[in-house]
Amino acid sequence: MDTATQHRDAESGGAQSVDRALGLLSLVARAGGKPVPIGALVEQSGLSRPTVRRMLLALMRAGLVEQDDVTRSYALGPESYVIGLMASRRFNLLDVSMDSLMALSAESGDTSFLSVRRGNQSVCLHREDGAFPIRTQALQAGERHPLGVGAGGMAILACLPDAEAGEIIAENAAILARDYPNYSPDLLHRHIGETRARGWALNPGLYLANSWAVGMALHAPDGQVIGALSIAALDSRMQPERQRELAALMTREARAVEHKLSRRLNFENPCTP
Repeated sequence: MDTATQHRDAESGGAQSVDRALGLLSLVARAGGKPVPIGALVEQSGLSRPTVRRMLLALMRAGLVEQDDVTRSYALGPESYVIGLMASRRFNLLDVSMDSLMALSAESGDTSFLSVRRGNQSVCLHREDGAFPIRTQALQAGERHPLGVGAGGMAILACLPDAEAGEIIAENAAILARDYPNYSPDLLHRHIGETRARGWALNPGLYLANSWAVGMALHAPDGQVIGALSIAALDSRMQPERQRELAALMTREARAVEHKLSRRLNFENPCTP
């Protein structure tokens, strides 16, 4: 067999493996969140048990699938959730927030962000750059940090009940110590109090020294925190008076997002009282 043929065969085998793995991921997703035993996946896919197991291990390494420690069944992993959030455009927070993100960046000239909670982390769903020529590089769409890191993540954390916020901070203590030297549990607890008192969060350059940000939580119609808007800029553009100006802009747009979300929910569920 010549080299070109071997190369084509290798590519074909790789594509087949990808197709099989994605097919298994789809089968796991169709369970609607319920763990699926490997026997069911073997039966539904038509693949051998060793092949299914090998593909599932690859999906687990990528965080797309996870295995229950007790039942040994499989369910969607955390990365599947992030991908779903990033890809969805039908009915989600990003859809109803886009106009506000564009308004915030247009009026401020700086960069605005939409973040949501995923477990003990916040995930950036969208970054909208303003016209100011020097832009912060602190956060890109798809990036995630422990809750409390960054203005958006702190805005979300500060809206949670004390007990839940305390548990999250304790669970994130190791990663904070390892990867976020300017953060500590004591600092996060202090910032929670300051955020609640102000009504908005402030990141005074703790993640990147010259990048400051302000953040405002977003709430669902039932009052639960579902995400946050934030604006980041160079420290020279984040003096106290401008922080308050940006917070006022975010308050206006946060209420607009929450109003749109409420109207959409009522439209999608006309029988809801």
